[in-house]
Amino acid sequence: MTSRQPTHAALWPLRFISIEAVSGVVLLAAAALALIWANSPWSQSYEALWQVRPGLGVAALIPPQDLRFWVNDGLMSVFFLVVGLEIRREMHQGVLSDLKVATLPIVAAAGGVVLPALLYLLANGDPATRRGWAIPTATDIAFAVGVLSLIGRSVPAALRMLLLTLAIIDDVVAILVIAFYYSGGVAAAGLLVIAAGVIAVLLLQWLGVRAALAYLLPGAVVWIGMLRAGLHPTLAGVLLGLMTPASSEFGRRRAAPAPQRADSPLVRLEARLHPWVAFAIMPLFAVANAGVSLTGVTSGAAASHAVGVGIVAGLVLGKPLGIVLASVAAVRLKLCQLPEDVRWPQMALLGLLGGIGFTMSIFIANLAFEDSRLLVAAKLAVLVASTLAAALALVFGRLQAARGRG
Repeated sequence: MTSRQPTHAALWPLRFISIEAVSGVVLLAAAALALIWANSPWSQSYEALWQVRPGLGVAALIPPQDLRFWVNDGLMSVFFLVVGLEIRREMHQGVLSDLKVATLPIVAAAGGVVLPALLYLLANGDPATRRGWAIPTATDIAFAVGVLSLIGRSVPAALRMLLLTLAIIDDVVAILVIAFYYSGGVAAAGLLVIAAGVIAVLLLQWLGVRAALAYLLPGAVVWIGMLRAGLHPTLAGVLLGLMTPASSEFGRRRAAPAPQRADSPLVRLEARLHPWVAFAIMPLFAVANAGVSLTGVTSGAAASHAVGVGIVAGLVLGKPLGIVLASVAAVRLKLCQLPEDVRWPQMALLGLLGGIGFTMSIFIANLAFEDSRLLVAAKLAVLVASTLAAALALVFGRLQAARGRG
């Protein structure tokens, strides 16, 4: 199998890390632009832009929606498609295909989800604010890899792969949370539409259709079905990613004309989409959602204050403590062992990097809060906490690198 996928599959880790490292810088610039714009004399134009309702000729299928909806629920479906492809690849021939190898990042990720959620809930007793418990459980892979790349070459390669794997597992948890907690009641009619789209995809795969554009229409049907069913439409991207063939040979003509050195549809699609997601979709999401008006933050509001405290505590304290403590417990219980060249200081660095929540945290905040005050407080807290976690990780990593050279 690997001999048929030598190009993209073999070089994926290096390519993925390099794209994410640069993407982190672009994402940071996009967030800064949004924040400056929303607090400038032209702040009204910022909100006016995202409230524009573009006519996309789908009024018969979808009620008119503003531009922010099409970014958050439309374009971000492509982001989640790439997430689904990453998970599918890891399950097929990556870390998630071997339970022994995956035990440490799975346990570490679990600790990095549970403890931040508990800290958030401790700070938020009000049912209205408790809905945000999942906000500090996410890790932004682009920002985290970007910060890791700034530390230098002294970082073990195994730690980089551990970070990637932990972030992917974090994404799995976030997807499950969105599907089962933040989605509304399920409408049967929507499920029928989803089923029709899925059947169409499976039929095309059975026929051995390799052209990605052929799957665009059934993919859109799945997306509309998710929306009609009351599920979050971005879950369509995850589902389609998980359904993508991981082998270059698939369908009823399994032995037929796939070129001898052809990459699988999974590898080819991820290679095409990843740069678009990293350098266009994610920065656009940042511009659309990171524009928090600081004049709209009422520090005296108890609920908003509790949300902010819970998110900052969860990301800055809960993430590193949860990741390290869970890892220590797993190693002590001999469920797994640390990778070669990775020591506990590096695991502490991994925990700090895990506290950079940004993209997924803001995405979950949009689902958690309808109250604009709570949403503004949540977004501001995510920005503050992610910046603080990034700064701590950079300083700690540089100190470790200096000690290593000494």
